[in-house]
Amino acid sequence: MRRHFAIVTAAILSAAPAFALDLPTRKAGLWELKMIFEGRNLPPTTMKHCTDAATDKLMNANFGGSNEQHCSKQDMKTSGGTITVDSVCKFGETTTTSHAVITGSFDSAYTMKVASTRAGGPPLPGVAPGAQTHMTIEAKWLGACAAGQKPGDVIMSNGMSMNVIEMQRMRPPAR
Repeated sequence: MRRHFAIVTAAILSAAPAFALDLPTRKAGLWELKMIFEGRNLPPTTMKHCTDAATDKLMNANFGGSNEQHCSKQDMKTSGGTITVDSVCKFGETTTTSHAVITGSFDSAYTMKVASTRAGGPPLPGVAPGAQTHMTIEAKWLGACAAGQKPGDVIMSNGMSMNVIEMQRMRPPAR
């Protein structure tokens, strides 16, 4: 379970360069995100995320532009209802080159398709070094957050939960 959580976290971070730019803010409330890892021996993963405008902006800034990451390229183009993001970012010893295409509405449902190539750093399980990986994130708005939830709460399909805002506060300062 912990290994699967680490893989999902790595997948989210590899998609993060798409969020580092000024994307529209998602509608406040409970979002369901289903991550589908193509060509890998990983089952789809579903999580529910409670968000509000301030949390969404903060997460975009912190996950997409953290001190641990440097992006030498971040190009975003919008055409009609499609957002395309091309980025080259370095996470520690790993350089990730990503191409993301986002369609849909940040008020109700959107899909993000990400093709990424990693160079350097530790290998990902089930991925040949330098091989392109493909991930699709299907997101849909479910309504208001559940009673007792607060913005930043994430509940994985296996029942594991965390608050990403609190996790960021506990992270040691960058040197």
